[in-house]
Amino acid sequence: MTKVALLNIKGEKIEDIKLNEDIFGIEPNKKVLYDAIILSRASLRQGTHSTKTRSEVSGGGRKPWRQKGTGHARQGSIRAVQWRGGGIAFGPVPRDYSKKMNRKERRLALKSAVASKIKDFVVVDELVASTPKTKDMVKILTTLKLNDVNTLIIVKELDENLILASRNISNVLLIEANEINVLDLVAANKVLITKDALSVIEEVLK
Repeated sequence: MTKVALLNIKGEKIEDIKLNEDIFGIEPNKKVLYDAIILSRASLRQGTHSTKTRSEVSGGGRKPWRQKGTGHARQGSIRAVQWRGGGIAFGPVPRDYSKKMNRKERRLALKSAVASKIKDFVVVDELVASTPKTKDMVKILTTLKLNDVNTLIIVKELDENLILASRNISNVLLIEANEINVLDLVAANKVLITKDALSVIEEVLK
């Protein structure tokens, strides 16, 4: 049976929480997880890169010199690919990098990511920022021994103080439970999650 300790904001253990074995106790499917990471990273690419071919570069309307008798290699245009300022051969053009994955695979990938990171979960009964000051959030993270690692914070609902207090901390990413994704989970060293947010994830993935 998979269990995780429930802590309070001071880092003191309150109780053990039993987790759903069908979600947190599965053997992670590495192939599907890998494909989901590639899909997520590919979707971040804009694909707006572009180069011009010899037909699109301005200039070079006439033959630079006659075909024979000059001692030069024969040339048809000063905008051919071998010329400085010429076109680009086989250069990148705008394209869509997005990939497809069916719904069952996406679900399995997310379950695999959660199951593979469960040992790095730090579950707290609640996470409330009384002020929007960064130092207060740093204090909380220090108490929970999360101040020097890449930490993904997952809460059921965002509030303004929590957003303002965490946004200037470079190693912290704050998201809602319904925004959970494979890439953020895998990239984090630790996952700080509230009890309510954990219940939302179990409800969605069961």
